[in-house]
Amino acid sequence: MGTVAVTGSAGGIGGAIRRRVEAAGHRVIGVDLRDAEVVADLSSPGGRAAAVAGVREAAGGALDGLVVAAGIGGSTSAPPATVVRINYFGAVALLEGLHGDLVEGELRAAVAISSNSATAVPHPDLTLVEHCLAGAEEDAAAVTDGMDGEAVYALAKLALARVVRRFAVAWAPDVRVNAVAPGPVLTALTRAALEHPVTGDLIRQYPVPLDRWGEPNEIAAAVWFLLSPESAWVTGSILFVDGGTDALLRPDGI
Repeated sequence: MGTVAVTGSAGGIGGAIRRRVEAAGHRVIGVDLRDAEVVADLSSPGGRAAAVAGVREAAGGALDGLVVAAGIGGSTSAPPATVVRINYFGAVALLEGLHGDLVEGELRAAVAISSNSATAVPHPDLTLVEHCLAGAEEDAAAVTDGMDGEAVYALAKLALARVVRRFAVAWAPDVRVNAVAPGPVLTALTRAALEHPVTGDLIRQYPVPLDRWGEPNEIAAAVWFLLSPESAWVTGSILFVDGGTDALLRPDGI
């Protein structure tokens, strides 16, 4: 039995990932604001440091796998700056902070939860992405002032997908790093987005060739594949689990 840390483990997708990993016979160290083995707020450097220390202590020095699934939606009441702080900088802090523990584990694999909004939403200005990749958190937070939260969400997820590609090369062959990019999934976060006065109608019109929204357990299955030995020769990949939306919008995107 191995040990896998999952951030956002009390949420819809994070909870489904937890159950899938446990079903495979592994122990899970959950990280969340509540109902988790490690309770921490990933919106601040101090909270991230506490999360890393808590996971490391619980794991005992060797971590087999890591899933950074914690995140908030762009339609949340939180300021847009908080979206990028949690969804990008929180995820990256856990990936970097636990890299050494993953090297000592068996699976030696990490998976980040990006989003197909990273490619589905037009991005005329990538300044926020550039600040994220440069590690300039305060500059990134400042750029979000006056931005729509959904745009910040999409750009933060784009930056996360790109940093995963960079980590995959830098950390090979010791640790594999991949990302899953879900489309609209039936979670509490999505339901909140549906109630947004601007984006709600747009989300309802979101084109999905398979003609339905995803379920959390379908995202969890993709995450487990990327964690498991069955994907031992896969790193740096962004796996779209979105019912075909990315293929529809970007047929020549490869």
